[in-house]
Amino acid sequence: MQNLALNAIAPNLIRPSHSKLDDALQKGAQYLLDLQRPDGHWAFELEADATIPAEYILLDHFLDTINQPLHERMAVYLRSIQEDHGGWPLFHRGELNISASVKAYFALKCVGDDINAPHMIKAREAILRHGGAETCNVFTRIQLALFGAVPWLAVPVMPVEIILLPRWFPFHLSKVAYWSRTVIVPLLVLMAKKPKARNPRNVHADELFSTPPDLVKDWNSNNTRSIWNPVFRIIDEILRFAEPMLPTKSRQKAIDLCVAWVKERLNGEDGLGAIYPAMANSVMMYPHLGDGALIAADNICLPPLHAAAMRSYVDHVRVVPGIESVTVPVGSGIELSRFSGTAVSSNRGS
Repeated sequence: MQNLALNAIAPNLIRPSHSKLDDALQKGAQYLLDLQRPDGHWAFELEADATIPAEYILLDHFLDTINQPLHERMAVYLRSIQEDHGGWPLFHRGELNISASVKAYFALKCVGDDINAPHMIKAREAILRHGGAETCNVFTRIQLALFGAVPWLAVPVMPVEIILLPRWFPFHLSKVAYWSRTVIVPLLVLMAKKPKARNPRNVHADELFSTPPDLVKDWNSNNTRSIWNPVFRIIDEILRFAEPMLPTKSRQKAIDLCVAWVKERLNGEDGLGAIYPAMANSVMMYPHLGDGALIAADNICLPPLHAAAMRSYVDHVRVVPGIESVTVPVGSGIELSRFSGTAVSSNRGS
């Protein structure tokens, strides 16, 4: 696939105009075309918010595979994107996001940042002003539960048996976006197994909670007025009551199906779904399957092929520029190429 069509039709895509807006669009489209690779695709460093590098650090502390020099470089990056309000946003100069801020603070503490350092005090005070760590989103609470920082009661119930539901059922994984499926399926296994992080430095973040986690009575941070909010609360209460009574045999069948689902979708260098959260969940899943087919490697029980391969996929999405390091959210150029091609093509109507 040499010299893809976009270069050939570029003159037709970029029409002259005297307006400042059209000039900017022309320059932007031409800039993208200049960056297009010879085979037609685009590849860039796709910078994420603080959650991805923070999760990478927390993953290594979960597994006790700490790479301190690398983590210190990631910490440089995390400190550099801390905003003036003290927390971390989801985009540059954005408002504090409580979940991103809790993960970034927890990760920096794992790296070794002193909680009395000015940037940590500033972050902690900002988090507490915004309601504390108990107001984090579900994924952050799952991460905290894996570290024993909150009880599993803080997390909505998602039985792994979800994967056994028939297609005609109102909720089925095939009705969920693919990227979401790749995150959810290994996560279902983690929520069934409820493993606890190795956490060799015994790092916790009790100081981020306005109310001690064991005393929090309502973990539902969704305060929307949607009629579905109380409906899902009732469903969660029913599942929480019923889950301990689900048959062991069907639970193991569901876990096996989840593992097979992940294995089938491993993809060369790009791992599961080519996105970091899916791969990280899978890396955490494999050591806790307990199926007798696990082997010891670096003091961690890993399947000989798939978990080790998955770990290499996770490391594949690291970028290490200069004195800092950042983990990107996706490892595939497909989405970047789609976005870039769409941007260039849409300039036809400018």
